[in-house]
Amino acid sequence: MGILSTMEAPEKSEVGPGIDVVLVHPEIPHNSGCAGRLTAAMGARLHLVEPLGFSLEDRYLKRAGLDYWPLVDLSVHGSVEACFDELRGRSGRPFEERLRLFSARGGESLREVTFQRGDILVFGSESKGLPADLLEAHADRRVRIPIHEGVRSINLANAVAIAVYLAAGGISPDDVPGAH
Repeated sequence: MGILSTMEAPEKSEVGPGIDVVLVHPEIPHNSGCAGRLTAAMGARLHLVEPLGFSLEDRYLKRAGLDYWPLVDLSVHGSVEACFDELRGRSGRPFEERLRLFSARGGESLREVTFQRGDILVFGSESKGLPADLLEAHADRRVRIPIHEGVRSINLANAVAIAVYLAAGGISPDDVPGAH
């Protein structure tokens, strides 16, 4: 029995950078499992937008998340619109200002982005990325992770990890309840 199996999850509002991570149509259970474990560790919220390429009961998903799944603040949404509708009311900041759409196809360099509490980090599926209409509708909110020329993209779980850690590091500890 792991140590976490005997611990109670903290209240969701007590810790974390106030970041929402959205995976739109994820296909590979391991990537979503890793994102779940990371968001649990960082106190961020995870949103999965259907259709998913796996079942939430998938053994690979649970294996990647280990015994952290009870600590994941998880919401599953039937569409991007339903997810965004839920997220609109979660902050006093304008919704559009909080969006960060990650794409291998251009946008502001992750190194140049200033993150704030309440930001929404949105990632697309492993094979297709984010839907073109979503990227077009929010073209000025696109973010790219700089990588070497000749490499098409990086793994979704790695992109989420890089973005969440940089976003959390860019938020003042004074703005993070429960941070130490």
